[in-house]
Amino acid sequence: MYIDGCWVESETGDRFKSYNPASGEIIGEVPDSTASDTNKAIQAASNAFAGWSSLTAYQRAEFLYECHSLMIDNLETLAEVMTEEQGKPLRAARNEVRYGADFLQWFAEEAKRVYGRTIPSARTDQRFITIRQPVGIVAAITPWNYPISMITRKAAPALAAGCTIVVKPAEATPLCAKAVFEIFDKAGLPPGVANLITAQDPEPVGAAMMGSPEVKKLTFTGSTEVGRLLAREAGFQLKRISLELGGHAPYIVCRDADPVHAAKGLVLVKFLNTGQACISPNRVYVHEDMMEPFVGELKKRVEQFKVGSGLDSAVKIGPLVNREEYLKIDAQVRDALDKGATLVAGGTRLTDNNLHKGYFYAPTILSDVNASMKIYREETFGPVAPIITYRDEDTIVENANDTNYGLAAYVYTRDLSKAFTIAERLNFGIIGINDINPTSVAAPFGGMKDSGIGREGATEGIEEYLEVKSCGFSI
Repeated sequence: MYIDGCWVESETGDRFKSYNPASGEIIGEVPDSTASDTNKAIQAASNAFAGWSSLTAYQRAEFLYECHSLMIDNLETLAEVMTEEQGKPLRAARNEVRYGADFLQWFAEEAKRVYGRTIPSARTDQRFITIRQPVGIVAAITPWNYPISMITRKAAPALAAGCTIVVKPAEATPLCAKAVFEIFDKAGLPPGVANLITAQDPEPVGAAMMGSPEVKKLTFTGSTEVGRLLAREAGFQLKRISLELGGHAPYIVCRDADPVHAAKGLVLVKFLNTGQACISPNRVYVHEDMMEPFVGELKKRVEQFKVGSGLDSAVKIGPLVNREEYLKIDAQVRDALDKGATLVAGGTRLTDNNLHKGYFYAPTILSDVNASMKIYREETFGPVAPIITYRDEDTIVENANDTNYGLAAYVYTRDLSKAFTIAERLNFGIIGINDINPTSVAAPFGGMKDSGIGREGATEGIEEYLEVKSCGFSI
């Protein structure tokens, strides 16, 4: 653990192992923290808050610039740790490290743009101004699928705003978090400003975070189910919250779309990170006139994928994170096939060539999917593309909106008017129009409905960590 500027063990001395999901091999171990350890980290953050928040924005920015520089300098090492522990191909891991570093640079700049304003008064002897100040100590709980960039996406705006932070990473990827905090340590962040708690069982740590009156803000990326529980606990103490939760993204291929371009786009976003991304398309709506060329191109591209360890430069599809994810995905595929779906490609676990040591699932395409199937409603989080045929474009937006989730959606069309109309009607926080990567540190990221509360990145990202204070002066 990293508490108050020092690397320390849990008070119990217990540790837990981290495994390579491609081989099942042990690659390291970390302290197994307790609620008491968490309270120590919170206290360290509390002690550091006054000093850190009193620094100028320019001073805090210098620390973030240094973190950014060190992360870029150590890009290859960080990417290799991520590939070994999380499983994504090395090229994708490098891209994530760059993306994670971008947040440090972006919010170093945003720290200097935390503005107040003046407000006219009805009284001649009165003046109003507003100032923005850090909300306080932040608890951050991060996921395993993007184990480095999700830490910096939360820590960078919190630190830029003047908050101090305690991070609890996913139990599947603690070594990635440790590598990030080694960067923070080398950058010379003052003791207690950023603290790391690793734990195999997240519940005691989460309970300590939620139960502490010192913690003023929670930021969480994970499942909607857990997000609801945390929101309930946060509401009891009126803690500020940011929740980035599950998704069930529609991918709409209109009648006038280029089927080859749309199929290429789907391959790139659907099978990114082995489908283990919250913005991954889960329902692919294809106009019936586009089905044959679209599915043909999709199948051709999917069958060219090499599956295996991400350390192999030729590999495009890595392992699933664990057995539970494999069982869930396979159950969805079996359910769809039992209810009339057609298997176009994949649909099975891969075990040849030593792949049996990890949970590798063949890139899968299902056609003839309908609303009676689990995969139509449940988030898949795996390399499965379910295709739904449609005829009436007037009702496709209604069908796409028919979900409790509202994170990302995609539309392929050559008609600019149609693109604007559909984008405005879709009830999702992020819309990609002929674009499979509608995300950037400069653009707000977040969802509607059961996909979360708040936004990360962009100007909105730092606002989540600030309180607005109104001052009235009698002169």
